[in-house]
Amino acid sequence: MSALNESGVVVLRGGGASLIFDATGAVPAVIHWGADLGHLDDDARRMLALTAVPAQLNAAPDVPRVFGILPSEQTGWLGRPGIAVSRDGYQLTCRFSTTQISASPEGDSVAFTLSDEENGVRVVATYALSMQGVISAQAAVTSIAGSVLSVERLSLSLPLPSRATEILDFSGKWIRERSPQRQQLADGIHARETRRGKTGSDSPYVMSAGTPGFSHRTGEVWSMHIAWSGDSTWHVERLPEGAGALTTSLGGAELLRTGEVRLHPGETYATSTIMFVWSGNGLDGIRSRFHAHLRARPHHPTSPRPLTLNSWEAVYFDHDYETLTQLIDRAAEVGVERFVLDDGWFHARHDDTAGLGDWWIDPLTWPQGFGQLVAHVRKHNMQFGLWFEPEMVNLDSDTARAHPDWVLAPASGVGLPARSQHVLNLANHDAWEYILGFMDALIAEHAIDYIKWDHNRDLVEASRQTSDGDRAGTRDQTLAAYALMDELRRRHPRLEIESCAGGGGRIDLGILERTDRVWGSDCNDPVERQVIQQWTTLLIPPELMGAHIGEPRAHTTKRTTEQSFRMTTALFAHSGIESNLTKFAQPEIDIFRTWADLYKEMRSLIHSGVAVNADLADDAAVLHGVVAHDGSHALFELAQVRTSSLGQYGRVPIPGLDPDRQYQVRVRFDVGAPMSQSFTHPAWMLAGESDPLILDGNALTVLGLPLPSLDPQQAVIIEFQRVT
Repeated sequence: MSALNESGVVVLRGGGASLIFDATGAVPAVIHWGADLGHLDDDARRMLALTAVPAQLNAAPDVPRVFGILPSEQTGWLGRPGIAVSRDGYQLTCRFSTTQISASPEGDSVAFTLSDEENGVRVVATYALSMQGVISAQAAVTSIAGSVLSVERLSLSLPLPSRATEILDFSGKWIRERSPQRQQLADGIHARETRRGKTGSDSPYVMSAGTPGFSHRTGEVWSMHIAWSGDSTWHVERLPEGAGALTTSLGGAELLRTGEVRLHPGETYATSTIMFVWSGNGLDGIRSRFHAHLRARPHHPTSPRPLTLNSWEAVYFDHDYETLTQLIDRAAEVGVERFVLDDGWFHARHDDTAGLGDWWIDPLTWPQGFGQLVAHVRKHNMQFGLWFEPEMVNLDSDTARAHPDWVLAPASGVGLPARSQHVLNLANHDAWEYILGFMDALIAEHAIDYIKWDHNRDLVEASRQTSDGDRAGTRDQTLAAYALMDELRRRHPRLEIESCAGGGGRIDLGILERTDRVWGSDCNDPVERQVIQQWTTLLIPPELMGAHIGEPRAHTTKRTTEQSFRMTTALFAHSGIESNLTKFAQPEIDIFRTWADLYKEMRSLIHSGVAVNADLADDAAVLHGVVAHDGSHALFELAQVRTSSLGQYGRVPIPGLDPDRQYQVRVRFDVGAPMSQSFTHPAWMLAGESDPLILDGNALTVLGLPLPSLDPQQAVIIEFQRVT
């Protein structure tokens, strides 16, 4: 069915959601985003468009306001505009008309061409609604006449109904990424901007508005994500007069610095993709749609995610061959499938003050080169990975000394260092080729399987020096980093890349178009990780999120935790180890092996199933899990992060199971039994193979199970297997 018919109403449908436009005006207007309204014939579309015409308000324009796809004063909109452009230093007042509508026959995408011939500006706005219910929206502006067109803003927004009254987004910092923050929606604008030159640990991440009290499992939610790894701007806005017949708008854009986008006639600037997702089933509905959308990509990883050992917290900069080979041997003993050599392997790199930019093997540390170490890794049938930070440079490096003009800085000189490093201007073609050459050669010589791609500082005073003076460089730097990754992947199709940025500081769907894994946080403390991982998976499915078992005493928080809690926390992800296995006694190594076997047993479920989260009365604990799409198998973790005010939790419904089936319920004590605040665990936890606990799915999803109140930093793994 065509998305567009004689009514002038465009209907996109997919995944139980719909997006509907009235294209009869000068600029198309969105009249519905949310639940699928089903098939609408011509008459139904006309009637729906009629109901979307707002009242004419007092002290307002004589024509009722509408919220166009490019909101502006042209239609009486007095909120944040969708476009801001200028020529010769003067703002243009654009009056667009729709000159072309291209709708797909399948009814899942549409492109609107808006033109202002007098000002020489054309905008094409494209919307695609996937089978998973995810809207991918993008806009492109072209200068079609006149002098240079400066683009200050080009954003996309969708309107929300009045029942969306609460806002959820995220903030954070190093080792505490994706910390949720909630507030009531009020008149005015709730705006967030990231100006770090990367996504940022404080990224809004997924900005949502929903019905009162929306939670993981309940409520209606409208969410947005900006698939861009540079500066960005996000907003929810409510004006007293509303957004047409609706009340509020949700939108975002790349944040453009002054002069960053200047278009000569015929040139085009395209926005990053803005993702919009609606759910009628709370945040887990948002989570499920994002995960399904990502898993449908043709390049999404499908092979089993290898159990990884990263050397950083095991040896730091101490790259001693004998120590590393002993670590590799122990890793093989516990079942590790990929070994990653972290920071410290390259020229003059003995601490974090020197060497960045000199991407050749350090002859003092590696007098025989890498060959012997890589051969030792391969002997154990492991993949080999290597750490790089290609976008950075130490001033104490041969590269910076030879090419000081490659540092991204204004002509007045370099600014503040961070971690003793500065930014390498990858938009400089010579610098880009230089870094590509070293990385390409190393990857080819040693058949490197995997790169941990780090980015350990924010961009400040990110100016490119040109013949015309300093120019803002953040956008060009982001695009150059993308291009470098793309070229390496083109030359080495089997190469996998992890996005790390001082931990979880660059997690977005722009970077994930060219990477296979994100590092959730530099914090391996499982208490902190429980919350970080729960919210990271609002966007990212578990198979793309790295989580490692750290040292007993966490490097970042200095907290000491139980081995079993570190293990269960790392299980629901692309799992790994970041600990010096050579220091553990054999009984502990045996538990590592048991945990590795559990990960390999369960990873096909964890990395393909539906991620679910229970709404608990007390946030001292987290109950989350993964359920197979056919409901046949599920694995849950109850993790206690601190003491609860409750003596016991009572019955807690288990989300996501098939209510029409029966399940065998089994507690997995593979890595040890949890310690409890109670004298005994609930009786059901002690059911064994000889007398298995079998319950109806309906009872499990409606009544639930009485969960134990565990000691802090304890967890229990519960498996559900369908028996009928």
